[in-house]
Amino acid sequence: MPNRDARITEDFADGTYEFCMNYGAIRMLQEARDMGPLFIWGLLEANAWRVEDIREIIRCGLIGGGMAPVKANKMVTMYVEARPIMENAALAKRILGAGLIGAPEEEAGESFAANQPTTEVQTFQMVE
Repeated sequence: MPNRDARITEDFADGTYEFCMNYGAIRMLQEARDMGPLFIWGLLEANAWRVEDIREIIRCGLIGGGMAPVKANKMVTMYVEARPIMENAALAKRILGAGLIGAPEEEAGESFAANQPTTEVQTFQMVE
């Protein structure tokens, strides 16, 4: 059964890296951008993001994936700030999406549903 831990592995910069937009990384992103993660997601969906949104999603994802903060800062300086921003926009969306709804290869709700007891559903009818 897959573990929905918001972890993805992606090609970035000079290699393949693990990104994880777990609770701590989302809080870091939220503080860095002074916006909630769903608001940032909406900006990504509407193509209304700012360059710092892309940079911070990638930086926080690298740190959440286990990279030291100093190295993550160097990576985004070299491979996000010094490159055309659209090179990394789709990556940022995948990273944040994994944090909000799970990694694409995971079955949505599978691990949560598998651990829940079954209960009988009762329906009630309103009487006027």
